[in-house]
Amino acid sequence: MPSPEETIASLGLVLPEPTRPVANYVPFVRTGDLVHVSGQVSTDAKGGVRGVVGEDVSFEDARRGARICGLNLIAQMKAACDGDLARVVRVIKLGGFVQAGHAFFDIPQVVNGCSDLMVEVFGEAGRHARSAVGVYRLPLNFAVEVDAVVQVRA
Repeated sequence: MPSPEETIASLGLVLPEPTRPVANYVPFVRTGDLVHVSGQVSTDAKGGVRGVVGEDVSFEDARRGARICGLNLIAQMKAACDGDLARVVRVIKLGGFVQAGHAFFDIPQVVNGCSDLMVEVFGEAGRHARSAVGVYRLPLNFAVEVDAVVQVRA
């Protein structure tokens, strides 16, 4: 079975550098064998996906934004595991937030962009419980934000 890093490479993906907090919080907190990863927005080297889904942002772009959130989450997981994603035992829970327009209701399908990535990278260990919520606004006008709880090995 390939390692998560090998799977990421085989998918043609590159993990970004973990993003730095934009306010008074830390990117993750480890307690025992759990890592709580702060919300990661849909930002990447190209600027990411910003705007209101269903108005300024298409469903496809929003789903891509959720996938970007997933890559940012995995980058934080890697940092929390001292560079070794093989220490991830299970993705326990994702909390997805979509900056949704008044007539946009496909929020769970948008957050699937992140959920699908977790399963692609971690296999069965990537299957998780989840919330998917439409919100009025997200930080810095990003279209999607996702946080995570992950079980890791010492």
